[in-house]
Amino acid sequence: MREISLKDLLEAGCHFGHKVARWHPKAAAFIYQPREGVHIIDLVKTRVYLKKAAAFIYELANQGKIILFIASKRQAKGVVTEAVKKSGIPYMTNRWIGGFITNWEEVKKNIDKMHTWRKEREDGSWEQYPKHEVVKLNKKLKGVEDIYSGVESLTGLPDAVFIVDIVKEDTALKEANRRGIPVIAIVDTNANPTLVDYPIPANDDAVGSISYIVNFMVEAYFEGRKIAEKKEGIKEIKAVEPVKEEKKEVMEKKEATAKKEAEGKALKQKPRKEKKKEKKEKKVSLKSKGKSEKPAGKSKAKTEQIKK
Repeated sequence: MREISLKDLLEAGCHFGHKVARWHPKAAAFIYQPREGVHIIDLVKTRVYLKKAAAFIYELANQGKIILFIASKRQAKGVVTEAVKKSGIPYMTNRWIGGFITNWEEVKKNIDKMHTWRKEREDGSWEQYPKHEVVKLNKKLKGVEDIYSGVESLTGLPDAVFIVDIVKEDTALKEANRRGIPVIAIVDTNANPTLVDYPIPANDDAVGSISYIVNFMVEAYFEGRKIAEKKEGIKEIKAVEPVKEEKKEVMEKKEATAKKEAEGKALKQKPRKEKKKEKKEKKVSLKSKGKSEKPAGKSKAKTEQIKK
């Protein structure tokens, strides 16, 4: 993972907190000082906690686990979508659907329905319906896609969630905590960091701050996934090659035994063939003898008749 410099954090605007009047007392440990009615976040602590969160995400990816990014606030939507969409990481940037985590079984049915409708539209199954019915189905499909298109790859609950603003996404945070799913989140001075497993004290309103942290998290996930892929490749090579060699040895042994058996059979069959030949030769010789004897008898009978 790349180094986190205080200069980069400062330039991204990660140090600006909320107004002093809106602070959360439990966020005091992350506040450097108030300045002109606004709390300034301690960037040294931001760097420490950002590294911890990135290390956790790295390990998640290394183990082949899934993380869900949640960001429905206007300034975070585009940043998160751009950072994670191409990577295939699931994300939710529209409004949070209540029960997405706690009532996953029903949510999964809606995602499956979306897949079914898409398939039916592509294979021409909708052509049997009247035009007005097709229009209704398209509207329904679009509505479902707007909600679930970012999470269509999910086959089960995520192993962790990353939240940009835990005050705005309080329902998602509660659901994750209820199910025991680890939470990584950007925690501003107006939020309670004790509700989060891996809090990152930083500005959760500025696009620069959100972009820096989200992209750093995605990079950590990618690096972990690359290592996991390499490990899988090594495992496959180690597992496959000996099996192939064993198969070759077995085949060679089988061929050798088959040859021996064939030779044995051939040796056993040789005397039989010879016996058959002998029998045939005897029969031929007997026949030839019989033929030669018969004419001689006839000639004798004829001579006797002439004499008489």
